[in-house]
Amino acid sequence: MFQYQGKTALITGASSGIGAAFVHALAARGMSVILVARSEEGMNSLAAEVKQKHQVQTHVIAADLSQLDAASKIGQIVAERGLTVDLLINNAGFMTHGPFESIDPASETNEVMVNIASVVGLTHTFLPGMLARRAGGVINVASVAGFQPIPYLAVYAASKAFVISFSVALWEECRDRNVCVMGLCPGTTSTELFDRASAPEAALGKPRTAQQVVTTALNGLDKKRSLIVDGLKNRLLSLGPRLIPRWFAAQCAGKAVKSKTK
Repeated sequence: MFQYQGKTALITGASSGIGAAFVHALAARGMSVILVARSEEGMNSLAAEVKQKHQVQTHVIAADLSQLDAASKIGQIVAERGLTVDLLINNAGFMTHGPFESIDPASETNEVMVNIASVVGLTHTFLPGMLARRAGGVINVASVAGFQPIPYLAVYAASKAFVISFSVALWEECRDRNVCVMGLCPGTTSTELFDRASAPEAALGKPRTAQQVVTTALNGLDKKRSLIVDGLKNRLLSLGPRLIPRWFAAQCAGKAVKSKTK
């Protein structure tokens, strides 16, 4: 079992959705929480609510994870405040949607920075301390989209494939040193992800709640899993691309998304 009581967690994308659900769940387990997102106002409100309800320390860091130096700045602020990160939740991410050539290249560069570069940067910032202490954990939020190429979500799916591979590789590197690195793969979840991407057609199946996703994640962390998929239907869905050629998986996924694009 992961030791939560009296420890500190840093959660990115903490102002809403799965990130906010992690904040509530970890505070309920006795963890102090460091909230990281762009929306300082939203985080301040959530931090005050959590502090009053669970009587834990809360800290807010406003940061734009699309910036190259975001991870180092966050690490510096954490150090200046005398905090130690025992659990890192790399949850922040966003989606671009549509034919590749029609998408603003700057938006996709930011997507790569948030979905990939910030995950690597923040893990570099906080994992060495966990390994030195021989205690800690990292949860990287990927997606079932990462199990196959998805036309019209090309960069998003590829970014999540990176997170899956990265997480499982680090799990193997760290597992004998009492630090668990785990990839978390939600499917469609009741968050603002698809609305922000103007991609309701990409939200396949009945959505799970953010609270269900977080419960799955923490159960997986307690069991020191390398990778966990939220929900039975999503677990079954994740198996399909492994049984058919990648080109055919991409063709099927593309038809499912393209059929409703304008």
